[in-house]
Amino acid sequence: MTVEIEDVVRRFGATAALEGVSLSLRAGEFVALLGPSGSGKTTLLRILAGLDFPDSGRVCIAGADVAQVPARRRGVGVVFQSYALFRHMTVFENVAFGLRVRPRRFRPGNADILRRVRELLELVQIPELAQRYPDQVSGGQRQRVALARALAIEPQLLLLDEPFGALDALVRKDVRRWLRGLHERLGITSLLITHDQEEAMELADRVAILERGRVVQFDTPSAVTTRPATPFVAGFLGDATRLEGHVAEGLLRLPRLPQALLRVALADGPATVFLRPRDVAVTPANGDVADAIIRHASAAPDAHTRCVVEVNGVQLDAVATDGAGCMVRGAACMVTIRGALVFAAVGPGMMAEAVPAGSGLRQ
Repeated sequence: MTVEIEDVVRRFGATAALEGVSLSLRAGEFVALLGPSGSGKTTLLRILAGLDFPDSGRVCIAGADVAQVPARRRGVGVVFQSYALFRHMTVFENVAFGLRVRPRRFRPGNADILRRVRELLELVQIPELAQRYPDQVSGGQRQRVALARALAIEPQLLLLDEPFGALDALVRKDVRRWLRGLHERLGITSLLITHDQEEAMELADRVAILERGRVVQFDTPSAVTTRPATPFVAGFLGDATRLEGHVAEGLLRLPRLPQALLRVALADGPATVFLRPRDVAVTPANGDVADAIIRHASAAPDAHTRCVVEVNGVQLDAVATDGAGCMVRGAACMVTIRGALVFAAVGPGMMAEAVPAGSGLRQ
């Protein structure tokens, strides 16, 4: 089942929540919608669910324009962050609710509802909880109940609105991996709304990034991470430090980091520079004249040490690969800028490479 969103606009008074949003979801695809608070994520989800309507534009599900069709007629399943379970109903009745409230001519019989709910509880791996109430199960189990209820109506499209926000970190990781596996088994087209970058990158086939009501990049997790389309995307994803620089004759200089000299194929002029942890190498001073101070250090899963270093009043996220045991708060160190992502006034970003010492260009 495909989803086509074409030039959707939604305004609230003078404020534009969505400004010409267009997206195309392939059948069976898992897409994450990522952006800061106020970027329009929830507004777009509500429009897809039929809980709100666009001022203009088209919303097509399986080829049919549903922009003005109410929620009850869309066949869309929604899982909210709060789960929105009925506390006075058992788990079984919560899952059965969407089937019981269908118009009489479409409503299954009691035997069919019983079979369908049992199948769904088996699918989400909580059949033993059927007769419990929401307050008697854990947060991760409530999330599965909400998902089973959304799937009960056999939706064409599954919308997930920050579904893991109420879970602790360990449970969140387990549940989202389980959800991805369930998605692959069912093949339902799914859209996840989130502000959690790790969540989006782990779950999604493609990620759409919103900025102030516009889609600024829509690509694979690898592409948006390694080839961000705009300075906003580069700054929003990861732990990059943003600095201003200037390009002249193919060389980039950073006024706040005068020791850094980078080669980049951009026209002369001002540039916006992003330094990511992997671009900033830190080593112990070892008797050399130190040019930086460790402000924070912590072990990373890859056995390297993640640091925050201060150079000329600028704090940079960095990675220490040598002498990690010497990387402690307050220690003197040496910093080498190995590369950077650079944006000119217009156009896509470009990687810059460090000019080697002894090249004759460092002066």
